[in-house]
Amino acid sequence: MTPTEPTAGEVAELDRFDVRTARSAGGLLRVFNDAGVLSAADVHVALRLGHLGAEDDESMLLAAAFAVRGPRLGHVCTDLAGIGDTVVVEGDVTVDLAALPWPATDDWMRSLMASTLVAQGDDDPETRPLRLVETRLYLDRYWREERQVATDLLARASKVVDGIDEEALAAGLSRLFPDPGDDLQRRAAETAVLRHLTVVAGGPGTGKTTTIARILALLHEQAAAQGMPPPLVALAAPTGKAAARLEEAVHLEAAALDVDEEVRRRLLAASASTLHRLLGWKPGNRLRFRHDRSNRLPHEVVIVDETSMVSLSLMARLLESVRPSARLVLVGDPEQLVSVEAGAVLGDIVHPDAGITPGSSGPTTAIAESIVVLRRIHRFGGPIAELAAAVQQGDADAVVEVLRSHHDDVIWLPVDVADTAPGDLESLQAAVVAAGSTLTAATRAGDGRAALHALGAFRLLCAHRRGPYGVATWTAHVESWLGAAIEGFAAGGVWYVGRPLLFTENDYGLRLYNGDTGVVVANGNGAGVRAIFERRGELLELSPHRLTAVDTVHAMTVHKAQGSQFDEVALVLPDPSSSILTRELLYTAVTRARRRLIVAGTEESVREAIGRPIARASGLRQLLSLDPAAGRSRPVDDAGRTIEP
Repeated sequence: MTPTEPTAGEVAELDRFDVRTARSAGGLLRVFNDAGVLSAADVHVALRLGHLGAEDDESMLLAAAFAVRGPRLGHVCTDLAGIGDTVVVEGDVTVDLAALPWPATDDWMRSLMASTLVAQGDDDPETRPLRLVETRLYLDRYWREERQVATDLLARASKVVDGIDEEALAAGLSRLFPDPGDDLQRRAAETAVLRHLTVVAGGPGTGKTTTIARILALLHEQAAAQGMPPPLVALAAPTGKAAARLEEAVHLEAAALDVDEEVRRRLLAASASTLHRLLGWKPGNRLRFRHDRSNRLPHEVVIVDETSMVSLSLMARLLESVRPSARLVLVGDPEQLVSVEAGAVLGDIVHPDAGITPGSSGPTTAIAESIVVLRRIHRFGGPIAELAAAVQQGDADAVVEVLRSHHDDVIWLPVDVADTAPGDLESLQAAVVAAGSTLTAATRAGDGRAALHALGAFRLLCAHRRGPYGVATWTAHVESWLGAAIEGFAAGGVWYVGRPLLFTENDYGLRLYNGDTGVVVANGNGAGVRAIFERRGELLELSPHRLTAVDTVHAMTVHKAQGSQFDEVALVLPDPSSSILTRELLYTAVTRARRRLIVAGTEESVREAIGRPIARASGLRQLLSLDPAAGRSRPVDDAGRTIEP
């Protein structure tokens, strides 16, 4: 193929010092890099692969660059069929994508199949840097991890646990789930006792952590009924904050369960950790852990919460480390935001084609008997629940209708906040000032518990960290509003009384984790301040000078808020063109609110979010369903958004 060089005019417009430009590249790689479709890193890796494999075919090198780009954007693979219609340019560059010299799909496939760098199909025994399966191109590592995850999940799903005391199980289920409305929770707990793999999915407030505590109680009762030692249990989550919240939720539920005191004592002694710590994290190595297939975890039960945030690579490491005889319970909400790394494993497991929950009639897929989806919401209802359901279903008209209904607990400010003076956002400003006044009063009085309660009552959420719709901008707005409304409010100092804190790293010595929130409170003697956090229902008081990694949290990103709940939430939506404005982001934000929600954003932004469900390119869904057509539905752009046909 003849190299396609940029025109003289195009070259003249390039900044030779721009780090986004791969200046050593030519041909198609240079054209797509100049257009902003490929980054310099994508191009350089492709060129290096070509050098190692003595490969100079331009279309093949272009495909390799897209294979590198995919995982960087969260995809496990890149589907080259129709990629010219689905690719998204990063940044604020405007490009006529149709005018780019895209190779014809058939010619592209022939180039790849002729390359010594590419293995073909799932059964090719050759180990090569790239793997072509149908029109999906993988980096070899991600293809292997996807196959491993599918194989391990299907192997677990095919097995049931031997030696169950059915009488003890029936009695425990009747006692722990007396409400007929909790039938799905009961089914999830029963499945976790009977099978080696259980997937418990559901939205906020559907009782997932409640179910976890009762699963543990049933397993302890099983051991006691059979005269066996208590099972060795591992509770884990992707982040330190999520692990701490899981541990606290299990302890809170254990205190009220109808179980004997020995079982209660064991539940109250349960601890949780991050997945990395459970697997034996090795500093400087993100791909390997101390526990793997040759050195399995000793635990007989492994329960993972917030599984939606687990990437493909981390799931592969988890599955290979859990003993085949152990029970594995994966818990999470597949509708929430996914891992920042490649893959959306929970979403691939729990999807409309996954089959039915156990006990229903109709056809099932290979893994369906291990999946239970909780649907009864215990935590919130009314318009917030209606709005969440409409978002979940992708019904933009219904979402707008709920927002327009003038409910007291769902308030919509249909404005572009970047073009609106902060003082004109009356409802939002009133909510901010009311929450800030309550928090300031408690912190000045030195009442740490009341201050933490006030901090958890309201949260302002943003999609972005920076820019007119971002956390930094809105933190300044909030401090301005509070300064004007609260006498003596001073946000200028580092450790001012009333400063809300967000911890940004894991510190096991302090028992604080990335995402934990606290507040600066005045000392009772009127001299100095202290930082207050909460752990297991108890106040954790620290000198502010011990906190080396904290931000002010008058506002936080939706991503940081995932897994948390607040009485009232205010959401600032970005411009419709925002690349991270998705259905999952809107759903996650809406479901953070227990009682009241304020949405500030245009109708165009709302509708754009609803029309952008995240659908990361992957073959896992197809492998799990054993259906060649599964996972090949609507096209997906490479920003992870499904495109309507």
